[in-house]
Amino acid sequence: MFSCSALILKQEKLTNDHYLLTYLAPEMSQRARPGQFVHVRCGDTWDPLLRRPLSLHGIDPEAGTLSLLYRVVGRGTERLSRLSEGECLEVMGPLGRGFQLIGREAIVIGGGIGVAPLLPLVQVLIRQGIQVTVLLGARSQEGLLAQEAFQKTEARVEIATDDGTFGVRGTVVDLLQKRLESYSSVNPGEEAKRDICVYACGPVPMLSAIWQICQSGQIPLQLSLEERMGCGVGACLACVCRVKVVSNGENQKKQPAQFGVDAALTSQDWKYARVCVEGPVFWGKEVILDATRPE
Repeated sequence: MFSCSALILKQEKLTNDHYLLTYLAPEMSQRARPGQFVHVRCGDTWDPLLRRPLSLHGIDPEAGTLSLLYRVVGRGTERLSRLSEGECLEVMGPLGRGFQLIGREAIVIGGGIGVAPLLPLVQVLIRQGIQVTVLLGARSQEGLLAQEAFQKTEARVEIATDDGTFGVRGTVVDLLQKRLESYSSVNPGEEAKRDICVYACGPVPMLSAIWQICQSGQIPLQLSLEERMGCGVGACLACVCRVKVVSNGENQKKQPAQFGVDAALTSQDWKYARVCVEGPVFWGKEVILDATRPE
């Protein structure tokens, strides 16, 4: 972990609610990994008191810069959006556990602002020689984020919108299902044999549906969770989620489908994990999602 006062190089308004902020932090950029986040102080006063956790959307060690794609949702991020080029940004990071690169093929899925931590992942996967398909989703064309940035990579990019104003009409879950069906239409079960890993970030109902698909196809899945945070370093326990516990042979006997998506579990089946430390990236096989949680 590293803390610094970083120079803001650019603050760009993308939509009415979304901004892209780039700042100079050479040492932090060297340490940062895809999937990690930073804790940002949003002003020069004690109001708001708490920092805001923001995913790393751009990591450029050569230029010594990092970029944050964020949405204005409250007083803190609104104040952050008012900072300008040349001002300083108080940043702590990089924090948390990022993505692990496995397999020879990757399907990277982002819904809405969930695309924020995925661009550095795609760039690293491609540099590692891994074939990448990116599935982007939003309610409408106006809600699509970072589309052009993903298209500038060597990844195959597919887009879905709920209202059909751009790409196909539907969701990223539909795109994933069709992608996997294209594999298995030739040979049943082929998707599980292609050495695929799925990476996803977005609303919990979307992640739950993706979990179900990957579970049925026995496909490795990594999920980046979005949670409210207090301290960002695991001390306050404000950002916990539930994860599977395998403490004895009894848990081994449980069907995997009992985990992943919220179910009737006993206290021996799960424990709390801190998203800011043990996450924000979790394996699908370990995390328990609450599919009914409001967004």
